Amino acid sequence: MRDDEPLKQQTDIARAAALIADPSRARMLKCLADGRPLPASALAGEAGGSAATASVHLAKLVEGGFVTVEPRSRHRYYRLAGPDVSAALEALALIAPPLPVTSLKQSNRAGALHRARTCYDHLAGQLGTDLMGALLDRDVLTGYDGVHRPDEAVRDRPASYGGDIRYELTAHGRAFLRELGVEVDRLPPRRPAVRYCVDWSEHRHHLGGGLGAALTARLFALDWVRWGATPRVIQVTEEGTAGLARVFGVRCGWYGACGWCSRAGRV
Repeated sequence: MRDDEPLKQQTDIARAAALIADPSRARMLKCLADGRPLPASALAGEAGGSAATASVHLAKLVEGGFVTVEPRSRHRYYRLAGPDVSAALEALALIAPPLPVTSLKQSNRAGALHRARTCYDHLAGQLGTDLMGALLDRDVLTGYDGVHRPDEAVRDRPASYGGDIRYELTAHGRAFLRELGVEVDRLPPRRPAVRYCVDWSEHRHHLGGGLGAALTARLFALDWVRWGATPRVIQVTEEGTAGLARVFGVRCGWYGACGWCSRAGRV
């Protein structure tokens, strides 16, 4: 091997899996999966342990490269190290056995995650996949129909970035999104503009990449969507219900605190 040739190494899957395997650390990672930074106190409360125990868990996650930490005044805020960590958690969610539902609160939380959630910094669940379908219907994106077909996919697996299909933003789509206020000309240069994920709950495609993040950020700025009480859960506001129907033809219904109901008429 030449001195300037990079050393080829295998990845230590066991070490990464061990970090996620602890239930308290897994709960912390799920809380951070929407990309927002959270203080150690909030993560300790979600994990159900003391502040000292949470500090030990968080130190291990930082050392393992799963999360990063940022001091703010007297507090320390933690966030996922990047979208690849979120994608790995989504993939594990696909093969993991379901947690037992022992209360109405747990049932409502599971339903809310299926209806509308974030996949790191872009929309997922029924809301995310319905929005992707609307973008295709309106020729904002082109390339495929948004449906995941396992028998035709070679690389595409649920809960991961897709690679079998190439979606592209059309000239009409660029103008359409500009009119909505999405900064399509200021997407991060080092991040793919248009990517898609195979949604683990819907088994359809939702929009990721720089464009998916920019569109999601714009929906938040318009106050069409807001964060729910549970990490990663998204709620559609009254303004959002009207706006999504008017601009995208995506219709949702509200049933108390239930949240999202898809344009296909599911309730």
